[in-house]
Amino acid sequence: MTPMVKAEQVCKSFGALRVLKGITLEIGRGEVLCMVGPSGSGKSTFLRCINHLEQVNAGRLYVDGELIGYRERGGKLHEMSPRDAAKQRRDIGMVFQHFNLFPHRTALENVIEAPIHVAGTKKDAAIARGKDLLEQVGLTEKAGAYPAQLSGGQQQRVAIARALAMNPKLMLFDEPTSALDPELVGEVLEVMKKLATEGMTMVVVTHEMGFAREVANHLVFMDDGVVVESGNPRDVLSNPQHERTKAFLSKVL
Repeated sequence: MTPMVKAEQVCKSFGALRVLKGITLEIGRGEVLCMVGPSGSGKSTFLRCINHLEQVNAGRLYVDGELIGYRERGGKLHEMSPRDAAKQRRDIGMVFQHFNLFPHRTALENVIEAPIHVAGTKKDAAIARGKDLLEQVGLTEKAGAYPAQLSGGQQQRVAIARALAMNPKLMLFDEPTSALDPELVGEVLEVMKKLATEGMTMVVVTHEMGFAREVANHLVFMDDGVVVESGNPRDVLSNPQHERTKAFLSKVL
C-alpha cells in the first residue's frame, strides 16, 4: 500500500542554517507518528514541509502518493503555483501550538469558515457538520462563545474541530499542548487519542511522552536536523540505543 507520508532525503535550510539534513521516513495509513527531540532539532520545520508551508531545498515529500509542492517534469522539479499548493493543503489538517483562531468569530464560525469559503460547502450543511464536530471535541455548549471566552484547552479543541471540518486525510499537530496550563493538557490529548482510534493518520510533534507511548505506532527522535533513532515508542522510550537519545530522555522522563 502507498504510505500516507513518504519523505526521501528531505533537506531544508534558512540561509546558511541547515535545519533538516536528509530526513527519510514513512507513515502508513491510519498510523500515528510522534516526533520528539530538543528545541531547534527541526521537528516543526519538517511538519511545515509536509504541507508546503516551508519549501524543501532538496529531497521529496509525498502525501498519499502525491508529490507535495512540486511537479516533476523530465526529472526536474518545478514548484507549483500557490493556488495548486493550497489545493493540496486542503487535504492536510494542521493544529498549531497557539490555536490561531479568529478572535472575532465564535467557535462554530471558526469551524465553518473554511468549508464555506474554501470548499464551497452550503452554509446549512457546514453548520450541521460544525455542530457535530464541536460535539465530538466536547464543546457543544460553547458553539456561540468567542475565543476570549474559552480556556486554552477549549480553544485548542476548537482548532482541532476546525482542521477536521475540511475532512483531511492527514492531521499534523505542532506541539498542540505546549502552550496550555498543565491541567488542560489532558482534555486535548483525549480528543487526539479518539482521533487515533478512529483511524486518522497523524504526525505529532510533542513533549508528551505518555501520549507517545500509549497512542503512537512509531516514535522518531530528532536532533540537529537528523533522525537519530526511531522505532516502537515503548522500545525507544524504555530502552534507547543511541547515547544522544538516552541523554534527552533522561531529562524528560
